[in-house]
Amino acid sequence: MGKPTGFLEYERRNGQITAPADRIQNFREFHGMLSWEEQRLQGARCMDCGVPFCQAGVTIGGMVSGCPLHNLVPEINDMVYRGNWEQAYIRLSRTHCLPEFTSRVCPALCESACTCGLHADPVSTRENERAVIEYAFAHGLVNARPPKVRTGKRVAVVGSGPAGLAAAIQLNRRGHSVTIYERNDRPGGLLRYGIPNMKLEKDVVDRRVRLMEESGIRFVCNTNIGKDVSGQELLKQYDRVLLACGAGTPRDIAVPGRDALGIWFAVDFLTMVTRRLLDSNFSGTPDEPVRGRRVLVIGGGDTGNDCVGTVIRLGASSVTQLEMMPKAPERCAQNNPWPEWPRVLKTDYGQEEAASVFGCDPRIYQTTVTGFKKDPKGNVCGARLVTLKPEKDETTGRVNMVPVEGSEKEIPADLVLIAAGFLGSEPSVAEAFGLKLDGRMNVATQADGYRTGNDRVFAAGDMRRGQSLVVWAIAEGREAAREVDESLMGYSNPV
Repeated sequence: MGKPTGFLEYERRNGQITAPADRIQNFREFHGMLSWEEQRLQGARCMDCGVPFCQAGVTIGGMVSGCPLHNLVPEINDMVYRGNWEQAYIRLSRTHCLPEFTSRVCPALCESACTCGLHADPVSTRENERAVIEYAFAHGLVNARPPKVRTGKRVAVVGSGPAGLAAAIQLNRRGHSVTIYERNDRPGGLLRYGIPNMKLEKDVVDRRVRLMEESGIRFVCNTNIGKDVSGQELLKQYDRVLLACGAGTPRDIAVPGRDALGIWFAVDFLTMVTRRLLDSNFSGTPDEPVRGRRVLVIGGGDTGNDCVGTVIRLGASSVTQLEMMPKAPERCAQNNPWPEWPRVLKTDYGQEEAASVFGCDPRIYQTTVTGFKKDPKGNVCGARLVTLKPEKDETTGRVNMVPVEGSEKEIPADLVLIAAGFLGSEPSVAEAFGLKLDGRMNVATQADGYRTGNDRVFAAGDMRRGQSLVVWAIAEGREAAREVDESLMGYSNPV
């Protein structure tokens, strides 16, 4: 696929990235695109490798290697190389209905499994994907596709994040009448409020929502199922219900001083910032809770990084980010061979910006919080930290991070953002339908399926599998839609 000698002739090139000092002045996307001709040469780098792990989406070494959507990556790259953009879009659309999102926010599992990346830079598959979908939008190839015939079946999708949107698109294409319920004021779920604008501009979300509405999908916002509308009411109105509400229960930190003012869950903070930016049409900056404050971010994952990038744009005087685990190696260890997901040190945009503004990486590894300090008014003013060390439990064989005696210290902090992950789905929606949760607080479904204990109710995405990636949510939404369709029609024929 691609040019047989392309990987020898062309080096990997990415779209231009705005320098940290410039991009922190606003909330706009900062990752540019190559020209169509330049991107063609990146498609040429795709090797005729014979075993395309990039599209496998299989578990190797306990982690997924390759695309969970099973995008036919070599074929798409070949079409990019040949400049056949329309066919590339058609091929991509067979397996993927929301590529404008993954091409911006996915960690590119496909590239980590790329054969070319074994000894050189992998093929820039994610940017190739973005070029394909943006070319398609720019040239009128992405259009509303209302079905020619309706089945008379009605499906309610609860949640308008990536899983819900993907499922709704597939079900609508099959001719079912689909209504999406969203508890927030605007559709998009995680895509709208969980991912900052500089990673995913909300115009991109709006563009897709408009297409879905033109295709006949109905959105009902400001509606919380289980509170505003009961589960029984929904089951009376619809033939099937698909729950795609995400993993909305944040992991808290139960330490002394947790009740201090100025301590936020990360998702609540990011939602507040995005909502105020959208409400003001980006004419105002919601910097009051942040400007001039010393910010502590607890959590080293993607959400923690998003918090770092956000508070820098809002004028924080300093940022510290805590990570419980040891610092990852610069290169893959011997027990982490290709094509396993590389467990190596990754420095994301927020950390880059912090280093540019404050002169150093904000992360402190093997550290956690043991308590918070409050000022006389009850505001958080500091945090007590302790260093951790890995220690193997001889009984279970698990390695736990345990405190190092005598390593306690205090740091100042005027604003604390807890980005320690999620414990599972919020129980209220499951309770509205009388559904059981599993041991991880996810909605329990049948083995290797999406049907819950109620034959007319299905679950998909983070609500079913736990906190995960956007690409996994889309894959789950598509598969759940197939199962819902089969339950309604006796068979499924995805289009």
